[in-house]
Amino acid sequence: VQLVESGGGLVQPGGSLRLSCAASGVTFSTYAMSWYRQAPGKERELVASISSTGGSINYVDSVKGRFTISRDNAKNTVYLQMNNLKPEDTAVYSCYARGWFTYWGQGTQVTVSS
Repeated sequence: VQLVESGGGLVQPGGSLRLSCAASGVTFSTYAMSWYRQAPGKERELVASISSTGGSINYVDSVKGRFTISRDNAKNTVYLQMNNLKPEDTAVYSCYARGWFTYWGQGTQVTVSS
């Protein structure tokens, strides 16, 4: 089983990034998916989650209205569109799959700085 994130990088405040997490080795459509982030010296934080069918979505308050989680079960991929990024969004972002088992991706760095 592999979860591979991509799309991180350095962006200026107010900019946008789109993270992707591609899954292999699992029946992706049966797994709820989440994005977590961890900034240096801070605890890991749940950013957004989406149910297996996409019918239920939740966000942490700090990203509501700026981030959008989505999934394409045909492509075994979950996305996190991040708009109006702020320096406090700087962190390593990881995807997480929850179903019969749980799996973590390796993470991708997002740095918001001018």
